[in-house]
Amino acid sequence: MAGRDKALLWLGVMTMIATGVIHLVDAPDSYTEATYKGVLFHANALGCLVVVIGLFRNYRWSWNLGLVIALGSIVAYVASRTVGLPGIAAEPDAWLEPLGVAAVTAEALFTAAYVLRKRP
Repeated sequence: MAGRDKALLWLGVMTMIATGVIHLVDAPDSYTEATYKGVLFHANALGCLVVVIGLFRNYRWSWNLGLVIALGSIVAYVASRTVGLPGIAAEPDAWLEPLGVAAVTAEALFTAAYVLRKRP
């Protein structure tokens, strides 16, 4: 594996770990807003774990699953701060909430690694 490919693999792994851990840490508070939001946060964390394992095993599908998780999380972040989410109070979340910003940064970096990597 070339140096660039290895660096992008590690970027993918580290950003998925960060995304998963952030959602796992924030999941308990999410249940207080809406049960489905807490469930989705736990599912996000589990999905990130699956992606990390897949990346280490060099499964091609793991990059695609990681992209779905990253982009889905970014879309949900923006929706929760603009149009709102079903069943959650009308007051939107803060745009610059630290965990949210960290998660979106990790998800954007994963997306960049996905785009930059060489595909067979």
